[in-house]
Amino acid sequence: MADGVRKDDGPVLVWFRRDLRLTDNPALTWARETGRPVIPFFVLDDEERRVGGASRWWLHGSLSALGEELARIGSGLVLRQGSAGTVIAALARETGATGIVWNRLYEPALVSRDTQLKARCREIGLVPRSFNAALLFEPWTVCTRAGEPYRVFTPFWRQCLSHGFELPGVTVRRLSPPARWPAGEELAGWRLRPEAPDWATGLREVWSPGEAGARQRLERFLQDPLQSYAQGREFPARRGTCMLSPHLHFGEIGPRQVADAIGPVEPGTGAHTFLLQIGWREFSYHLLHHNPDMVTANLRRAFDRMPWRNDPEGLRAWQRGRTGYPLVDAGMRELWTTGWMHNRVRMVVASFLTKHLLIDWRLGAEWFLDTLVDADLASNTAGWQWVAGSGTDAAPYFRVFNPLAQSRRFDAAGDYLRRWLPELRRLPDTWIHAPWEASEPVLADAGIRLGDTWPLPVVDHGSARARALDIYRTIIRNGS
Repeated sequence: MADGVRKDDGPVLVWFRRDLRLTDNPALTWARETGRPVIPFFVLDDEERRVGGASRWWLHGSLSALGEELARIGSGLVLRQGSAGTVIAALARETGATGIVWNRLYEPALVSRDTQLKARCREIGLVPRSFNAALLFEPWTVCTRAGEPYRVFTPFWRQCLSHGFELPGVTVRRLSPPARWPAGEELAGWRLRPEAPDWATGLREVWSPGEAGARQRLERFLQDPLQSYAQGREFPARRGTCMLSPHLHFGEIGPRQVADAIGPVEPGTGAHTFLLQIGWREFSYHLLHHNPDMVTANLRRAFDRMPWRNDPEGLRAWQRGRTGYPLVDAGMRELWTTGWMHNRVRMVVASFLTKHLLIDWRLGAEWFLDTLVDADLASNTAGWQWVAGSGTDAAPYFRVFNPLAQSRRFDAAGDYLRRWLPELRRLPDTWIHAPWEASEPVLADAGIRLGDTWPLPVVDHGSARARALDIYRTIIRNGS
């Protein structure tokens, strides 16, 4: 029995959000431990409707999987759409619930909404409680000796490590059902998945949304890729990364579970490098909490003077994977097809947009949020600001990723390029990274006509790099 609550009190509402799992779910565990009837529910509100198509596709699969898991343990999942406050009030009236629990979200708009909802719940006789299921350390719990938030990753993560990690919670295996279930809506009726046209074939081939899919993905990663992760993660053609990001975003697995699964970490190992990536996710939420305007505002205010170019054609070529630079275009096509992109390639395509094309990072971040299955607001925004140079702990302004050098170094045999760029498959390894440098006979043998079957580069790398460096030097010189 939790907090001395009597068993004869009313049911407990459990509001699932981005915590779509039964293991290490503190809100669900708390509700179960009361011994009272538990009514899990999910609300499709305006915030959920605004996410991109890839995220909506994932949400459908994750909710379907969660509903099946809850049914297996004798419970269910009530689906409703509308404003969260209205739905919660209706469920309280219909069920006689006297308590509601959820796990916290950290985006500024959602924090504000949840704060207002807690007050409204108390007004209608619901006792609200919230918990942490999404992070190792909540953003306000890590600070400098002066009590200030961190602005640089390394000391932030060092402070986190000094605290140690909590162990993950238990798996909920049984819930007390209510005497009568409130009515719910059919998931198919929400039409979260595309129908005409059905563009999700590539997503289905790669992903299995749901807690079981997250667990399987982690287990496969631990069996082999983790050992060589420090080096293997750099090569996009290899299965060297965990691909857990969408599962973490939707809360099908939590960071405590991941940290516990990899076990003790020794410096220099794959596990050490992998844990750093979990740390960057934590740092992104730390930054967002303490800089709630960072989704649209430069963290380094000097970049407010950045003369971003208005280039709709360049943006469209980048979005469609038609820049003429094979590594950039392969990454953008992988994103469109699978809703995901290898992290090394993410940095290259982001650098290309912001430094080669001098297009505002916010337009790139917006495109990623629309097309990624792991469309995480904090990580996406922090990543774009890092590459663009406008972040607090940003890449040096003079780091302009060379898409040719990156391609030749990390995909020397062109395996990644050939997978996503079928029109280049017949090009020899020597030329596949820069088709425009090949001779006419080589291009003819590969069936390539520059400017027709393969686009000419939208910019010259050397000229674009020089232009970017001149502008960035001016911005930095005038104050950061």
